[in-house]
Amino acid sequence: MWWLSRNNHQFNILAPPIIKLQRVLGVLSGSVCCGEEKGEKNLLLEEMSSTLKENGGGVSDLYGENSATEDQLITPWNFSVASGSTLLRDPRYNKGLAFTENERDAHYLRGLLPPAVFTQDLQEKRMMHSLRQYEVPLHRYTALMDLQERNERLFYRLLIDHVEELLPVVYTPTVGEACQKYGSIYRRPQGLYISLKEKGKILEVLKNWPEKSIQVIVVTDGERILGLGDLGCQGMGIPVGKLSLYTALGGVRPSACLPITIDVGTNNETLLNDEFYIGLKQKRAIGKEYEELLEEFMSAVKQNYGEKVLVQFEDFANHNAFTLLEKYSSSHLVFNDDIQGTASVVLAGLIASLKLIGGTLADHTFLFLGAGEAGTGIADLIALEISKQTKAPVEETRKKIWLVDSKGLIVGSRLESLQHFKKPWAHEHEPVKGLLDAVKAIKPTVLIGTSGVGKTFTKEVVEAMASNNEKPLIFALSNPTSQSECTAEEAYTWSKGRAIFASGSPFDPVEYEGKVFAPGQGNNAYIFPGLGLGLIMSGAIRVRVEMLLAASEALAAQVSQENYDKGLIYPPFTNIRKISAHIAANVATKAYELGLASHLPRPKDLVKYAERCMYSPGYRSYR
Repeated sequence: MWWLSRNNHQFNILAPPIIKLQRVLGVLSGSVCCGEEKGEKNLLLEEMSSTLKENGGGVSDLYGENSATEDQLITPWNFSVASGSTLLRDPRYNKGLAFTENERDAHYLRGLLPPAVFTQDLQEKRMMHSLRQYEVPLHRYTALMDLQERNERLFYRLLIDHVEELLPVVYTPTVGEACQKYGSIYRRPQGLYISLKEKGKILEVLKNWPEKSIQVIVVTDGERILGLGDLGCQGMGIPVGKLSLYTALGGVRPSACLPITIDVGTNNETLLNDEFYIGLKQKRAIGKEYEELLEEFMSAVKQNYGEKVLVQFEDFANHNAFTLLEKYSSSHLVFNDDIQGTASVVLAGLIASLKLIGGTLADHTFLFLGAGEAGTGIADLIALEISKQTKAPVEETRKKIWLVDSKGLIVGSRLESLQHFKKPWAHEHEPVKGLLDAVKAIKPTVLIGTSGVGKTFTKEVVEAMASNNEKPLIFALSNPTSQSECTAEEAYTWSKGRAIFASGSPFDPVEYEGKVFAPGQGNNAYIFPGLGLGLIMSGAIRVRVEMLLAASEALAAQVSQENYDKGLIYPPFTNIRKISAHIAANVATKAYELGLASHLPRPKDLVKYAERCMYSPGYRSYR
């Protein structure tokens, strides 16, 4: 396979060995112009056109990552055939000690590597042994990022095979600390930085990114990173981490993923006074200046990558998150993980938990601590699912759901002072100040924390939930671990082992009175990789709430009886690629039903099609 570059566009051509490189270049340059050679030119151009057609769910396989089987030979072509130290420095093709003897001869690697030849399995074992020597999670994080930058396939092989062990390292909670210290651990750019300096030139900036076939963009402005607040430009760790999970858990090709941080300044005084801060040292832009930059960005993305590129908004502050999602959901393929992803994964846990606590969703009463993006997003999706099940108007089903914010229970008497996204939840009730009083007054069967404030599910609150319910359902969803509303141990101990518990960040199993409880993790990573894959492989042009409900139902269906017997309401992450395939199939099905899918004809078996679309991190052999 030849890798060619012309006018900033790269093509792969399955060329027989007899075709000389000069002849191929001559065809592309147009110097071949008559007779047999003209026919050859047409043939090669047809081959090029064929390779550019969308395949594997709509991600053009520009680099031959999936079009070749693992035993086929490919040529690691960049602007020339990569060899020697250049090959070792290219993370897409570098195999380290796994280069065979023949490959070392063919690509001038003799002397540049120690003489030992390792298999990828042995490399994986060696790397995991090395990672486990680190006692500080941030050190594991930096070691994994270093691996990603030098050997992409080995990085994803580790992440896929050891997902439960490594997920907390590349994602929450460790990614939060990484963002806080991003200026100190920054080594090389892992995504695009678009700042106010680039206003008017964003399209040019997008063209600077070396990959041209982008299918998923995760973008943040760094204003609300997890529960840690405004981290400005250092929020880049979030898009980088999320997209590594799109590949490892959802099988989206790495070359199709683009992390972006939009830097409009920061209001974090510590960062503004830090000489090592890597972003703009100014207060955040707001109002018209902010809106114009985002408008230019969204227009440039669509112009450069097309209608079907998925833009995932990540960790924007409430006042911008709702506005951006509402503004662009009708014109772009957009998704907000904090609002919609969290909602989908929590709804899946609630649907699954019904087998443990009984009844239907409509039989339960829900109380939220936190009325921001996550809280109102979850509440909306619950109300829609109840409406779908009961055929009742959503205005009626909302009455089963109550929210508490920093000023107390959201009630009708507060309506005029509420932000627009809180107003649907202002029910008629006397004012209630604190969470404990709200639990006593509302008597919820389900308590959900999205406040971003740790230790708010106190002993008194959990005991009140347990006094009202035989099996109280408690979701402490705030991230990272330090911001969790309560720990798994506290939930089980204070409820005397009766609570069904799930959290946003992982907790170890808890032993209480001789019984071991395995807490569930309501992690968005269950949803967004499969959702993204479903959108890509169907060629969806918009995200609709029906797709989120379909994703929730698919995830809930993956919880086995064995999981239920352990008190789990989410399946283990060890099966995440299978889970993602089922979620992708459900999402794609809904896209076809709604007339929003552009990849036709529709595959007969969408689950198998999803599995075929997934990126495989196994090494390829080089000729």
